[in-house]
Parts: sequence; C-alpha cells; structure tokens
Amino acid sequence: MAFTTPSTSPQASTGRLQDIAAAVGTPCYVYDAGLIRGAYAALDQAFDGYPHAIHYALKANSSLAIVRLLHALGAQADANSLGEVDVATRCGFRHDQIVFTGVGKSAAEIDRAVSLGLLAINVESPGELDRIDQRAVAQGTVARVALRVNPDIDAKSHPHISTGLKSNKFGVPIGEAPALYREMASRQGLVPVGAHVHIGSQITTLDPLSRAAEAVVALARALRDDGIHLQHLDLGGGLGISYDGGPVVNPADYVRALVSATRDSGLKIAIEPGRVLVGPAGVLLTTVVDVKQFPGARRFVVVDAGMTELMRPALYNAFHRIEPVTPRAGEPGPVDVVGPICESTDAYARDRMLAPVAVDDLLVVRDVGAYGAVMGHTYLRRPLSPEVMVDDGDWRVIRRRQTLDELLSLETE
Repeated sequence: MAFTTPSTSPQASTGRLQDIAAAVGTPCYVYDAGLIRGAYAALDQAFDGYPHAIHYALKANSSLAIVRLLHALGAQADANSLGEVDVATRCGFRHDQIVFTGVGKSAAEIDRAVSLGLLAINVESPGELDRIDQRAVAQGTVARVALRVNPDIDAKSHPHISTGLKSNKFGVPIGEAPALYREMASRQGLVPVGAHVHIGSQITTLDPLSRAAEAVVALARALRDDGIHLQHLDLGGGLGISYDGGPVVNPADYVRALVSATRDSGLKIAIEPGRVLVGPAGVLLTTVVDVKQFPGARRFVVVDAGMTELMRPALYNAFHRIEPVTPRAGEPGPVDVVGPICESTDAYARDRMLAPVAVDDLLVVRDVGAYGAVMGHTYLRRPLSPEVMVDDGDWRVIRRRQTLDELLSLETE
C-alpha cells in the first residue's frame, strides 16, 4: 500500500514561519506539536488493544520539550546513552519505563544503569553480559536484561544506518542467542526479560521488518521450550518517512505486521520509533546570504545554515525538500544549495530545481525533526541554533540560540 508521510505543517503557515524567523533569527528549527501527536496516535491505535509499549527513541530528537510531549502522550523511552537516560528521567519517565541500548557501554555506564533498575539493559555481547552480571552482584541487585540479536537481515536502507547484518557491529548472531540466554538465566545478577532486534534506520519496505520480527518470535518460542520465559519482545524501530514524496511503509501496516508475527506467542511488543514520530514535524528555516554563478559553472544559492545545523546531507547524501517560504515569480532552475562552512561537503542539495530566490529570502528545509538539531555542532565556533515549538496556533522558543560566551564557558584562557 502506497503511503507518504506528511511534510507540511498545517500550523506552521507561511506568515508564522516569517514571524518566527524575524523574532529568533535564522538558522532555526520549528516543530509542530500537532503532527507529533498525530503520528503517535497512529502507531498507538494500530495495536488495537494488543499489549504494547512505544519507547520513543531519544536519539532522534532529545529536546526537552519534545521528550516531555511524548511522555505526556503515554510513550516510554529508549536511550542510547546515560545522558539520554537522564533526559528521559528529567522529562518524567520512570526508570522502569526506560530501555538502555548501546553497542559500547562503558564500565561507569553499566554500573549506573544497573543501579537505576531500568526496564531492560539491551546486552550487546557475551563480555558485556559478564560485566553487567558482575556489577549487579557487587551491588546486591538483579539487572533486567534483553539480548540484542543480529538476524543478518538487510534493511535495504543506507549502509551507514544499517544495523542488522552480520557485517555490522551491533548485537550477537541470532544463532548464538539460545546458549547466551541459558547463560543469562544461570547468572546470579541477571534476569532475562526480553529479546531485542533493530536492523536499521529509514526502512521503507515492510519485508525486512516483518522478517526480523518473525525471527525474534521464533527465538522466544525456542527459549520457552527451554524453560526461559521472556516478558517482552523489543522489535526496535527504524520505520522510514518520505523525504522525497515517494512511498514508504504505512505505520498502521507496520504495527499490524508486528502483531501478526507476535500474537501467538502472547508476548508484549515493545517498539522504538523515533524518526516516524518527529521527523515530518520539523523544519529548518534558513536565509539566503548569496547567489552566485559564473560562465560555465553551477549556480550556487548560499544560505546561513550548514552542516553545523543539519548533518544528514553531508553524512548520508540525504535528500530534504527545500522551498522558498514566499515564492518569487519565474521558472525553477537548477542550483546547488550550499552552506557557509569551509567544507565542500557542506551542501544541502546539488543540481536541485528551485524557484528563483534572492539575497535575504527565507527558505524552509523540510522533514528535519529527526537527526537535525540533535546532531548539531559548533564547528567554526558557530553557536547552536534555536528551536521553536508551534502548538494550537501559538509558538514558543524551546531552546534559545547559544551565545559565544556559553560556547566558550568550559575553556580557560
């Protein structure tokens, strides 16, 4: 079934975007709370009463206002660092609503994660299993753990965000899992509560997601026959959105496929969506600072946002729709939309058809609510950009622009 995710915020109208840019400056991020609510409801309602938990993946966007919004909607949390665990806690999540994932957990992270009594620590290796057990025993407690299994399934997404192949660094081969579960069940400091699989990000076809779910369900059944009874199956996230208007998986079809694969097991389903919840809800506002073209060369539209604000094009050659907020008359023509950073990779679009623009025009870069501001950085001493939330006709700043003094505050002269 063809499905395209929405990329135009009904609340963030042209006039409102212009007002926001005038008030807080550019570059800046703008999010639509209504779109986030709608995306969460679509996933939640598709379970149709089947026991489940939606663990919002904070790695997609961990701005406090967005995390608090997802908490208010009934989400639980998926954290990939102790920083994200602390953000989730600050935003109202209980420790027993948080799963902690990460391929390289340090000794300090393991020690603290065990002490917090999280819903589950997703274990990545036999060595990590040993370390978690040792710290739990030392603390006189029992750690709730789930093994992250690698089913060797190609997510058919960008190779830099594929995590479910045997060539990837994540998890343990699913064939090794039964022996490791038996080992987990025998340890004094561990209790196996789940199985975890996450095969990649920006997945746009249903087949790899269904196959991964079926593989984990088969594992859970085999473990049950061995006397190891899990409490949940964490089927990960990775559901893609339509950056270019092309078809992607309908979130309701995705949920129904997971429930269909899992129902006979009777186990609770946990999922870890991030991009599908917040990606289409965010736009980046940027101002044209120069337009230049020389004979025989490309036409460049230079904007004040760059790879410091949005890394995805530089990292993955990612596509984002770019449009003038107020179009000018004239036919579109091919341009490169580039940023101000002194790197040739600092380009948002190459040979893109764009309506005529001039210096000081306001552009909108769409579908940046996930892996946008959260991956921002301060190369060239560029302060972090502000973020704005639009909700029910009103807007507010949820992160102000960083000052140079704040950027330098950790340094000594």
